[in-house]
Amino acid sequence: MPRDAALPEVTVTLLTLSFSKPENMSEEHYLELCENPVQFENASAVNNVFFDEANKQVFAVRSGGATGVVVKGPDDKNSIAFRMDDKGEVKCIKFSFENKILAVQRTSKSVDFINFIPEFPHLEFSQECKTKNSCLLGFCWTNWNEIVFITDQGIEFYQVFPDKRTLKLLKSQSINVNWYMYCPETSVILLSTTVQGNVLQPFAFKNGTMSKMSKFEIELPAVPKPAKLSLSERDIAVATIYGQLYVMYLKHHSRTANSPGAEVVLYHLPREGPCKKTHTLKLNTTGKFALNVVDNLVVVHHQSSQTSFIFDIKMKDPDSTLNIHQPVLPPRSIHPYKIPLTGPVAVAAQAPVSCELYSSTWSVFQPDIIISASEGYLWHLQVKLQPVVNLLQDKGKLMDFLLRRRDCKMVILFVCSQVIIRGDKGNLPVVATVFDKLNQVYKEYLEAEQSYTMAVESGASRASTVHKRPVRTQAVIDQSDMYTHVLSTFTERKDSSHKFVIAVLMEYIRSLNQFQITVQHYLYELVIKTLVQHNLFYMLHQFLQYHVLSDSKPLACLLLSLESTYPPAHQLSLDMLKRLSTANDEIVEVLLSKQQVLGALRFVRSVGGHDNISARKFLDAARQTKDQMLFYTIFRFFEQRNQRLRGNPSFTTGEHCEEHVAYFKQLFGEQALMKPVTV
Repeated sequence: MPRDAALPEVTVTLLTLSFSKPENMSEEHYLELCENPVQFENASAVNNVFFDEANKQVFAVRSGGATGVVVKGPDDKNSIAFRMDDKGEVKCIKFSFENKILAVQRTSKSVDFINFIPEFPHLEFSQECKTKNSCLLGFCWTNWNEIVFITDQGIEFYQVFPDKRTLKLLKSQSINVNWYMYCPETSVILLSTTVQGNVLQPFAFKNGTMSKMSKFEIELPAVPKPAKLSLSERDIAVATIYGQLYVMYLKHHSRTANSPGAEVVLYHLPREGPCKKTHTLKLNTTGKFALNVVDNLVVVHHQSSQTSFIFDIKMKDPDSTLNIHQPVLPPRSIHPYKIPLTGPVAVAAQAPVSCELYSSTWSVFQPDIIISASEGYLWHLQVKLQPVVNLLQDKGKLMDFLLRRRDCKMVILFVCSQVIIRGDKGNLPVVATVFDKLNQVYKEYLEAEQSYTMAVESGASRASTVHKRPVRTQAVIDQSDMYTHVLSTFTERKDSSHKFVIAVLMEYIRSLNQFQITVQHYLYELVIKTLVQHNLFYMLHQFLQYHVLSDSKPLACLLLSLESTYPPAHQLSLDMLKRLSTANDEIVEVLLSKQQVLGALRFVRSVGGHDNISARKFLDAARQTKDQMLFYTIFRFFEQRNQRLRGNPSFTTGEHCEEHVAYFKQLFGEQALMKPVTV
């Protein structure tokens, strides 16, 4: 599986399968090739295939371009096709960003350029290396009009002027170079220097500037005597993992050393400061390997066994302080891939052809690209999370692994359901661990969102400050997600112990409280409904009495609705509303609806609001009870209030109590009305 930019032109005999599959292996393929690959004309004697790692484009060059060049990229809806003069064998061909300028290397001395900008002439121009007697190893575009030449004697950084069809040298650096590697995501070029090739010198490019970064040395398994080139570009890959740039070194098994197998050594390459060896990935086998990075996982393909290993550098062994990692999962093959037959040859009844995996004609590129030049396919490698669920038995580790993946939400919710459905009381510590891991991520997102909101509000006057809103990833599982997809369906199951159901619900609430996340009322409602459903009123009473369920108006209303099933719920509801100092109006409404008019009046007086309440509302409620003495008492209370506030017991027109005054006269006579008291 070579890594060359110019892809192999001939088909090599494919390897045969050399490992036994377990019976359920088909369900355990956690890696797959994407469904819609980029298709191109396969490599042949007349068709050379090239790959540009920066734009992720495949170039099919027929007869040096004279009979056509076809360019295809993963995001391109339509391919680009053009012709160019055959001026010799094409060694390298790449577009600048946005396909504005084409660069073609045909010799070891110069690069040819063709404008593809509509307003400029579609003519070729050329640039030779500035350093005399140097050999051009290749070139990299770092911007739409900035290009770097890499020679065996150093690097030359140019700005391209397509309108003038000239180049301007911005900066150059003399250094002996064996080979180079480019990371387009970070615009960093890595140069192999010294006789052994194991001293690497990185350069960073940004907005027309070239910066020399700290050089570092790759530790070789053995030092050859006499010294010779010992580090090959095939054993080095550069990729971004968890937002950090790493140089990955495939350290092969040393025949002299007593080591169990090859390993991948990761060197962290910061923008500033020294490069340090930070991780070692143990492969525990020997042979030919290739590296990819998919969803922040390092994938190591092993050709002879036709399997792949995956490593997660954030999953640390608690017994290891040296950041030595074993594969997260047992090695498995990439999921079998069928190549559909197309064109006039295809017959409807003819089955698709199986693609030969781990072929020696495969070329692997960073971060996640696999190309078969012999078959004319470019795939993106993908991770399937569902098979991981059964392969990683430790639910804590499984949750850590899933929370760091891109498309994880539905698989995480599935795992939560699986853990609680298959569980019993002995399983509660596992349930607690899962909930805590989810809520830690949830809390971090809520805090980031809160910090962003506060920063925006406080910095509104400072227009120069740009605040970046936190991205809500699929790893943020909120209360709504858990309620909808896990907990509500769990409580409806008939085959689960109701005590375990309640224990799970309370465990989730406990976890939310531990991370100081406000519990949504619908979770409390789910607890109460479950308790009532199983007649566990004593437990409900205890939960409320000891404030296990936090007070809220919706919860109080739910308790009120339970009065017919559980009479004490009425008083529990009132107690809750009283504790909510903002719920006085609701308490009054509840008491009046229960025809407890005197109780409502006493409550209003206890909170000091009796001077402002509506007389009509209370008189309406008193009249509806058909208790004449109660009506008399309430009527007299408001007469006395009127006298105290206005010096006259009569009701004003605005109080709309004329109907009740007439009713009072009808029952008790006009003489019963209170007379104004003059001081």
